[in-house]
Amino acid sequence: MLKKMKNQKGFTLIEILVVVIIVAILAAIAVPRYLRYVERSRSTEAQTAISTIRKAYDIQVQTTGSADGFSVEQALKEARLGESTLKNWRFEVIGNPPTKYVATSTQDFVGGDNRQVWYDVATAKFHGYGIDNFTNPETGGTEAEAEK
Repeated sequence: MLKKMKNQKGFTLIEILVVVIIVAILAAIAVPRYLRYVERSRSTEAQTAISTIRKAYDIQVQTTGSADGFSVEQALKEARLGESTLKNWRFEVIGNPPTKYVATSTQDFVGGDNRQVWYDVATAKFHGYGIDNFTNPETGGTEAEAEK
């Protein structure tokens, strides 16, 4: 009987532990990267909407020479954004002429409410959720908040 047990093939406990440790290390690297990818893709909806609203304001300024009296509601109507975008985001335009376009997520947004994505006209860059602020999976807060 002992002779049969010596010839059995299988994994030792140490081999299994090594494999589990390797998988854990790979997961520790992959999960935060995946979460950042998801946040970046969710912020793309707001970036696209902001770009469309910017174009509506640009057309208004080119047509009339000013953005006076042109509201966000009018820009949204001209932009013809989808219902899901309007359900997920609130939009605000700051300045006349506009210097900043802001999208703030609503409670219907999958990533949580009060997430902001904004476009700064002076630097011509997007900022905020999914761009330069990512959710810290351990605390639920953003990495930018943790650095303060």
